[in-house]
Amino acid sequence: MENTEEIPKIELELDTLKDLDRTRKWTMFLAILGFIGIGVFLIVGLFTGVFLSFFNKGDTATSYPGWLVFIIIITTSILYFFPMLFIFRFSKFISGVIKTRDKEEIKKAFKNLRSYFTYTGILIIAVLVIYVIAFLIMGSSVTFLK
Repeated sequence: MENTEEIPKIELELDTLKDLDRTRKWTMFLAILGFIGIGVFLIVGLFTGVFLSFFNKGDTATSYPGWLVFIIIITTSILYFFPMLFIFRFSKFISGVIKTRDKEEIKKAFKNLRSYFTYTGILIIAVLVIYVIAFLIMGSSVTFLK
């Protein structure tokens, strides 16, 4: 005799779909603002890198090279792009769910939402580790200055 338990199915009520639609609108808004912010950040970074390269002829020990600033801005933009992409895809797939009630669309939507939070969580942990390391280095260098 087989022990096959039937997995209960979850059905979304109309109120839940309306809430998902409201959430979709806000996540789409935030994703579009994020993409615009990334674009502005890249343009400002490019001009800053060029400006620093041309006009930074003074003391190189106290100034940052333009290429380094541009590399940091490119890296930051790439790191910020992926969460915006995940949240944009979530919005797009939820829009399909609202229109068609397709099960595959809702799977894709929640997979992107999970990816968004996973990526953001890992990024926050990495930044916190970098901060702790930086504070330890600063603390140890202060003790050597005394």
